[in-house]
Amino acid sequence: MPSEENQTVLIVGAGPVGLVAANLLVDGGIPVTIVESCEDVPRDLRASTFHPPTLDMLERFGVVPSMIEQGLICPTWQFRDRTEGVVATFELARLSPDTNHPYRLQCEQWRLGELLFARLKASPLATFRLSTTATAARQTANGVELDVKSKDGGVETLTASFLVGADGIGSVVRAAVGAAFDGITIPELFLTLSTTYDFREAMPDIANISYLSDPKEWYVLIRTKRVWRALFPVDAALDDKDVTSPERAERLLQGAVPRSERYEVTHRTAYRVHERVASTYVNGRILIAGDAAHVNNPLGGMGLNGGVHDAFNLAEKLTAVIKGAPLETLERYSRQRRKIALDVVQQTTLRNRAILNTREPEARRAYYDDLRRIAGDPEKHREYVMRTSMIQSLRDSEKIA
Repeated sequence: MPSEENQTVLIVGAGPVGLVAANLLVDGGIPVTIVESCEDVPRDLRASTFHPPTLDMLERFGVVPSMIEQGLICPTWQFRDRTEGVVATFELARLSPDTNHPYRLQCEQWRLGELLFARLKASPLATFRLSTTATAARQTANGVELDVKSKDGGVETLTASFLVGADGIGSVVRAAVGAAFDGITIPELFLTLSTTYDFREAMPDIANISYLSDPKEWYVLIRTKRVWRALFPVDAALDDKDVTSPERAERLLQGAVPRSERYEVTHRTAYRVHERVASTYVNGRILIAGDAAHVNNPLGGMGLNGGVHDAFNLAEKLTAVIKGAPLETLERYSRQRRKIALDVVQQTTLRNRAILNTREPEARRAYYDDLRRIAGDPEKHREYVMRTSMIQSLRDSEKIA
């Protein structure tokens, strides 16, 4: 092991995954240095869904009451047909025996980031290197080195005992791990529009989280405390400016719910979607988590939650290793979390996408009939929400040696 004075863990990325890992390590008495290219905590508007077990985990930081105050509790969610209406409604109250939070919470991920950032700033064990970009990493005989470049162009090499990459899909740390990142890129872009219009005016029975299937153009509606967010698939061949143009936003929203008035759109963003999982999450003293380790489409809200679950699993094992457990303990983190990403997260999100955009009438009816059977059977209903809330995957991962 490195010397006592160099037990620091370097964490690249100050999104929720990196900040969760940092808080857990600091709580275990381990110093951390967080390297972040932005000048402040990133305000990424992409993810906003927190599942029940994620909220249970976050309770230990004392941030959940603030998240609830700033967010919106969603006790149900729906699959709908764009023409026919409700196909199936799923009730998270059925999870009451298994969680303190039997609901989804809609709260922008940056709000959690700010709460975790504030908590770390109060700790003498946490150091932030903001406006600093990681450019390369490597292992040494008894530690790690990270090359960084500051905003003013200065370069230096940081040293530590371990390195955690929570630096997203273009991860520099994943390259240092030497992991392949095989998978696919979804053929369409996803365009997310935030609007002040309340879709309950047109669809009084709509749940706060609703997936609307259609053979020509599916979409998703998610209500937050302040706005509704609408997600549409868009042709990836279009020019970026055209994808996010006000005209396209108006056309899509009017197609969803025709109105005599124009929609007020407060935010527009488009992004490519990938389904990829790293071949390993660990190489010696270098680890990856969150989008650096796995990416998936957002249909089901599993990306951010899976990343937070990575951070808890990783921090527990890394703390044990720093305090004397064998280095090989970290390999179990990789085995457990990688299997969940492949078998649960990717399969669930891909199936959600298939249900939404399947064009063949018989296949659509079969999907709908299956969802109705699940929703109408108490045992199957509970099993389904156990899986889609990610409670079951956490229990299953503990069985992986």
